[in-house]
Amino acid sequence: MATSRALTYLESRKNLTGCACGLVGLVLTFTGVAGPYWPVVVAGLYGAGALIAPPERPALPDFPDPSAQLDEVRGDFGTLRGYLAGIDLPPAAAGKLTELTDLLAALLEPGWVSEILAQDPEGVHALSRAVRQDIPEAVDAFVRTRWWHRMTPGQEPPERHLERQLDLLRQEAEKLAAELRETESRRQESHTRYLEDRSD
Repeated sequence: MATSRALTYLESRKNLTGCACGLVGLVLTFTGVAGPYWPVVVAGLYGAGALIAPPERPALPDFPDPSAQLDEVRGDFGTLRGYLAGIDLPPAAAGKLTELTDLLAALLEPGWVSEILAQDPEGVHALSRAVRQDIPEAVDAFVRTRWWHRMTPGQEPPERHLERQLDLLRQEAEKLAAELRETESRRQESHTRYLEDRSD
């Protein structure tokens, strides 16, 4: 461990700056400026250089890029679909859930859509939140509340809340799809303008 620290210091900015300043001290010695005190001058210049050198900058953390995150979300979406297949939902809620999962599946499908999505970290985050948190939470809350509703009938049915939640999540997914479509439209318009300008 001490050896690795020594090697790290040898490659550090402080050591390299100190060595450069120490070389200046040697030049002063050979030109006769430092005189008999040349070891003190060389060591002093090395120390001064090591002190004024900027500190080492720690390496940035190696986070996965959005396309790798999208691959993880795609895998989690498969897990979510397996979970949802075992849940018995009322027909209206089941239909809304199918619409939502079909839209998410289209957005997560490998290809040019996911390539565009991978360039939008906010979009990847929104999909991740929907798959990993919002949909499981909505369905699980419905399952739990439905049991209590059977014990105390007469209150608002829990499927209404689930349907509303699924509507809101579908609207979020549709908004994301519209933003991706708008990005592609702007790209197409930009290419048209480029071609028009080139032909002038």
